[in-house]
Amino acid sequence: MDVGMVGLGRMGGAMARRLVAGGHRVAGYNRDRTKTEDLAQRGVEPAYSLAELAQKLEQPRTVWTMVPAGQATDQVLAGLLEVLAAGDLIIDGGNSFYRDSLRHREQAVAHGVAFLDVGTSGGIWGLAEGYCLMVGGAEEDFHRAEPLFRTLAPPDGYARVGEAGAGHFVKMVHNGIEYGLLQAYAEGFEILHASAYRPDPAEIAALWNRGSVVRSWLLELAERAFQDDPDLAAVRGFVEDTGEGRWTVAEALAENVPAPVITLSLLSRLRSRQEESFGAKVIAALRREFGGHAVRPERP
Repeated sequence: MDVGMVGLGRMGGAMARRLVAGGHRVAGYNRDRTKTEDLAQRGVEPAYSLAELAQKLEQPRTVWTMVPAGQATDQVLAGLLEVLAAGDLIIDGGNSFYRDSLRHREQAVAHGVAFLDVGTSGGIWGLAEGYCLMVGGAEEDFHRAEPLFRTLAPPDGYARVGEAGAGHFVKMVHNGIEYGLLQAYAEGFEILHASAYRPDPAEIAALWNRGSVVRSWLLELAERAFQDDPDLAAVRGFVEDTGEGRWTVAEALAENVPAPVITLSLLSRLRSRQEESFGAKVIAALRREFGGHAVRPERP
């Protein structure tokens, strides 16, 4: 099917390529035109404005956005509503706060435009492995966009999880859980690193992935990171957060749900910005491995 992709960065660009490989006709726009031009070499039809993107799509049009949450998404949505028409569909696949998605849906509906919020997980590996898609919105809009979901996701890797906002709500909780998992691995490897035994962390990660109850894809990535740099000497333990952990903790408090692991994991990320720790290096290295997130170099 026809689809426009707004935001051709690490995630959006790879998703556009996967859609092209799946037989879809993709038009792409990015604020940085060099990324648009790069994707044009990979089968994506280039557009250099939102208006041009809309002109390249057959009506009713579907536009998928992959831009940072907050002001950037607000601006893109407003711009799209100026160039789209009643009956078109906007899909927000970024990490927007679910309450923002509820507001965005109301703005779209006021223009006669349908709206889906899609929590998207898969990082830089999604191009080859597929993306887990958590979809919020009306059932008819979900089915309308389902050919895209089938192409982007691995088998059974997408689902409509509720009405508007549900997709980004479920993704928010997913990322909160991710915080806890990363922190647990970080603390475990820091204990190993501090011990008199000093076992090879890559060997331990590989061992645990063969039948142990803590085996996981993240542990596979840890093995990979430790093989390249056992002491993570090239990684500064400065761990960013992009909002989802904070939102998850705030939502837990609002619902009177105790979430100590996720809360303390968030606080540990804040702590990582004040003083170096090996555990924080583990998280920074794993985020680089699964999501292509930049790591800060070690202080001289």
